[in-house]
Amino acid sequence: MKISRALLTATAFATLLPTAAAAHAEPGDSGSINEYVALGDSWAADATLSQVTTAFTPLPCVQSIRDYAKQVAAALTVPVFQDATCGGAETKNMTAPQHTSAGDNPPQFDRLTENTDLVTLEIGGNDAGLAATVTDCLTLDPTVSPCLNAKIVDGVDQMSQHIAATAPRVQATIAGIRERAPHARILLLDYFEGIGLDGGCWPEIPISDGDAMWLGHKLIELHDMLAGVASATGVQFVDTYNGSSGHDACKPIGTRWVEGLLPYSGSPIGLAVPFHPNQLGADYQARRVLEAIG
Repeated sequence: MKISRALLTATAFATLLPTAAAAHAEPGDSGSINEYVALGDSWAADATLSQVTTAFTPLPCVQSIRDYAKQVAAALTVPVFQDATCGGAETKNMTAPQHTSAGDNPPQFDRLTENTDLVTLEIGGNDAGLAATVTDCLTLDPTVSPCLNAKIVDGVDQMSQHIAATAPRVQATIAGIRERAPHARILLLDYFEGIGLDGGCWPEIPISDGDAMWLGHKLIELHDMLAGVASATGVQFVDTYNGSSGHDACKPIGTRWVEGLLPYSGSPIGLAVPFHPNQLGADYQARRVLEAIG
């Protein structure tokens, strides 16, 4: 999902770790996967400020050296691997470059070829505007709900409308993958539980209970929308939402899979991107993808 300009500036102070190399061997029961391309936004890049790599994308994409795609590629020992994921990406960035302060991330579809036989896709949060809305909910008064007041107009939930309107964009993205990589197995991921359904943890994360519960239900709607797209298009759905309860941003270090407002993580220790998966979350995503692949 989207990343604030201030946090992108902070990447200048992040420690750049060595880039990951793809391994070479047989993947076993999953069958032979020769060319794997990862597509998506910052939840696919597992955006980080402490273990950024520029092996595949510009620095402001804040792609992690240990995001789930790289873990999957290593586990399956894929000979050819491309990680196009980038913080802030929308479906339009599949076919158009994404401009960053350190150069363009080329259209993500540019990494696809007729030989691509595995694609993971995690996209839609930025198209729906849900990522940007999280910061709109921040408040110094725990008794008010700025998001509920702004996003529900005359009884109509505008965020629900935006999520529904994103479905055809994701469908078009899948059609575009099939056109460019006709032999690829496509896995569509959702977003796991970053905010619980039982309220927030103000003031640690200054979002009122009302807005926190509303955001939690929007993540469920996003999950349902993506599951529906997977069913309609016949691609494989990787459900990371169910199974992630109890690991939201309000939980303590070592338990939470998503960081809160402070740009600091205990997994691993260092700078983090608020409201994005930490390494525990990335590891969980990798497990779910590998389970889906078999």
